[in-house]
Amino acid sequence: MTTDAEEPTLTIDELAARTGVTVRTVRFYGTKGLLPPPVLGPRRVGHYGREHLARLALIEELQQQGMTLAGIERYLRQLPPDLSAHDLAIHRAVVASWAPETVETVTRAELERRAGRPLGEEDVERLVAMGVVRPADDGYQADLGLLRLGAGLLDVPLSQEAIFAARKVLIEHAHAAARELSQLFRGEVAERDAQDVRSLSAHMHPLVVQALLTAFQRSLKEELGEWLTGPSGSGGSAAG
Repeated sequence: MTTDAEEPTLTIDELAARTGVTVRTVRFYGTKGLLPPPVLGPRRVGHYGREHLARLALIEELQQQGMTLAGIERYLRQLPPDLSAHDLAIHRAVVASWAPETVETVTRAELERRAGRPLGEEDVERLVAMGVVRPADDGYQADLGLLRLGAGLLDVPLSQEAIFAARKVLIEHAHAAARELSQLFRGEVAERDAQDVRSLSAHMHPLVVQALLTAFQRSLKEELGEWLTGPSGSGGSAAG
């Protein structure tokens, strides 16, 4: 398994091919400070790694949200300079969570471009099973808000059944949290006029989403930390 600590091994051509951008774009992002410089190897050949892949994925997500290049520069400047590929992926996930529910009919080539990776027949079948993609007469109907998430799950070493079970858990708990919070806020504004209700809704929606994401991220990190540093020291029980 690749880790953030591994040495960068991708040439600029390989990085461009993996991310679906041109070599010229990679170099342009480097000159604008959106990408850190490559690690120079033998013969001064630049090599790129997981952080570069994660930053390019974040840049693309910000672009899909309609952010201008200047806005992307400001966004990335506000991030700590030493963020790992894992932390960058979390930032991208937060940005992607604001994507509207958009279903478009796309060709196979466009589906792969939007997914950010080549897709074999088995990959497409798994995306269909997840409800992310549906076959259409002239291509595929894709939920663009979920496509990147579904494509990322293709590489996760979990069975399809485990992914579906995890999805069910997340949806059930998300609905429960949304219902309880909604009831709490309704009780708070029950005696106020309509303008106050609209104002509270406009302010609370992004704050609640951020609070939920932060709380869940920290809780998951804590749970995984306890699992990985458990009595066996290897993330699971010893083989018997």
